[in-house]
Amino acid sequence: MTDALKVHFRPATRADVPAIVRMLAEDALGAGRERYETPLPGAYYTAFEAIQADPNQELVVADLDGEVVGTLQLTFLPSLSYQGGIRAQVESVRVREQFRGQGIGAEMMEWALERARQRGCRLMQLTSHQSRRGAHRFYEKLGFTKSHVGMKIEL
Repeated sequence: MTDALKVHFRPATRADVPAIVRMLAEDALGAGRERYETPLPGAYYTAFEAIQADPNQELVVADLDGEVVGTLQLTFLPSLSYQGGIRAQVESVRVREQFRGQGIGAEMMEWALERARQRGCRLMQLTSHQSRRGAHRFYEKLGFTKSHVGMKIEL
């Protein structure tokens, strides 16, 4: 279905930052922690520049005829485990609400998996908030399995 929509994936640019932040702020969790406003807080651009400068980070957008309709961030983590293997961590996966259910998210994740293979990764991992049951079903359909308990602490 996304082929008909002509979605392609590309590195995010500075000009994409407002569209990305908008997607991050669109749901209940993001609404409580993001600030989608005009102008955007400078911290978003500072973070974008740090991501762009780091060869182990890739911020990607799904582009539909010049419009950003999805995003994700890939982090490549060198590790001693898995015999010195590299892990791909995928985070902040979002598809704009009006484009959900059209296969864009699945195509975006397949693209990310292929990109991880190209980078020599041994596995891809992700975290998803326990309240996102629909997202959990989505990832399980793609072959991801629940394997760990995630924990964090706000600083």
